[in-house]
Amino acid sequence: MSEPTSVMTRERASVTVREPAPVATPRRTGRAPGKPLFWVYVLLILGSAVMVFPFIWEVLTSLKTLSGASSVPPQIIPDPFTTRAYTKVFDTLPFWNLLGNSILLTVIRTLGQVLLCTMAGYGFARFHFRGKNVLFIAFLAVLMVPGQLFLLPQYEIIREMGLLGTIPGIALPGLFSVFGTFLLRQFFQTLPMELEEAARLDGANEWQIFWRVMLPLAKPGIIALTLLTALWSWNDFLWPLVVSGNVNSMPLSVGLSLLTDLRLRDDALLMAARC
Repeated sequence: MSEPTSVMTRERASVTVREPAPVATPRRTGRAPGKPLFWVYVLLILGSAVMVFPFIWEVLTSLKTLSGASSVPPQIIPDPFTTRAYTKVFDTLPFWNLLGNSILLTVIRTLGQVLLCTMAGYGFARFHFRGKNVLFIAFLAVLMVPGQLFLLPQYEIIREMGLLGTIPGIALPGLFSVFGTFLLRQFFQTLPMELEEAARLDGANEWQIFWRVMLPLAKPGIIALTLLTALWSWNDFLWPLVVSGNVNSMPLSVGLSLLTDLRLRDDALLMAARC
């Protein structure tokens, strides 16, 4: 028994004990972990000031007198404060009528694009029919053509329909968007097809699959299209300017341009109208 014991003792003695490697301590940077540096706050504040300054200047200019708005050097603080420009805007333009036209056009165009582009995008993403790829490439080719080239053909179509100077005549060309179709087609392609197959096994038809299964899942894409369409429609200027022949059908973007036709340039009036 003594010989095996001595062998085990020698083997244990030959084993070297390795010490654990020292843990590297993080270098102190003089700030708490996860806390942004001071210059980050400075850059954010400066960037915010640059973005907000044009709006602040617009509001201040609208509260100036005619001479104060056009003075050189520029008058920063209105002296005296006056609301003359805001009163003149309502006296010069049918402001509430123009605002109502802009809201109505924005709602019509947005609802039309969301409905039509959603169905077209879903059809291109899920249905298989002859010539689908050729038709989709033709759709994308329209995006490469400047919109001004469609101005005269669209005007001729609206004139033949007898819709010049009307709200439907302004809204009709904006009810469908190639970009909206492409956006939602790409979004529908990211959704798994197993959901549709499960709905078909449960007895759902194509319309029920689209309306009850796929459409709720496409809410992020629909919200993005809604915001983009609403901003585009609210700021649209060229087409309403060409089609709307009277103040009753003009949106706000076109109506405000009438203020620049005055013989006397009034910067305070323009800024008040934009506010």
